[in-house]
Amino acid sequence: MIKIEASNWGAKMVFDLLEQTIPYTDIMVTNLLFSIFILIVGYIGIKIILNGFLKGFKSTNLPGLVVEFLATFFKVLLYILLILVFLSSLGFDVNSVVIGLSAVIGLILGFGLQDTLTNLASGIWIAALRPLDKDEFISVGGSSGTVSSVGIMSTELITPDNQLITVPNKLVWGNSIINFTRMPIRRAAVDVGISYKSDLDEAIKIAMDLMEKHPLVLEDPAPNVVVLGLGDSSVDLQLRPWTKTPDLWSVKWDLTGKIFKEYNEKGIEIPFPQRDIHIKKEE
Repeated sequence: MIKIEASNWGAKMVFDLLEQTIPYTDIMVTNLLFSIFILIVGYIGIKIILNGFLKGFKSTNLPGLVVEFLATFFKVLLYILLILVFLSSLGFDVNSVVIGLSAVIGLILGFGLQDTLTNLASGIWIAALRPLDKDEFISVGGSSGTVSSVGIMSTELITPDNQLITVPNKLVWGNSIINFTRMPIRRAAVDVGISYKSDLDEAIKIAMDLMEKHPLVLEDPAPNVVVLGLGDSSVDLQLRPWTKTPDLWSVKWDLTGKIFKEYNEKGIEIPFPQRDIHIKKEE
């Protein structure tokens, strides 16, 4: 009998505790616990929805950059909705919250922070039209690097020496974008100068043989050698081999070293800048 009364007393204490309100507010403990439960379930639900979203779009032909941008956009949207539901379950007037947010956004825009919306719109255009994509090497607005991600507000680039560059989307969309890796093949350029007394035809033949025998140089388009100009100390040549884009720098560096060795072995002089000084002795 005593145990039953103690149990009833404990249950009554828990019930009374749940019926109490949080100090300085009208929110009951029951409502708070229910709202926290909604918040936890909603958080888990958003994770599940986003995972399903990503899995669904991976089976489509949409670029990874577009999927990543849309996932970020929906993630922010779902979290905002979850916060509104959480506040509504606590008894807050969500309509007033929405009106308040609108007033805050209007105030922010009134203070000249329209760049936020500009960056957002630019990010949407970048993701939709794809002038760049993830893992492509680009140059924009004086910054160069491999595209790491395109977020809602900014684009991240990784430089060859592993520095992170964050560029606002409006600067990316508002500038000329040079995409170095979008095309499947590229033409390399290897500049070399020969002395005026060297055999020009022989120098061109050596360069052509070197490019034609290189395993990474394409046969079509065919490589060629052009005379760029007549410098102060040299006849300036340029080797122009075509190769697959991932092999561009390997071909360029390899041919630079080999043309130097070949010219030295075949007696083709590569001059360095020099100046003749005539000293006139006065009587």
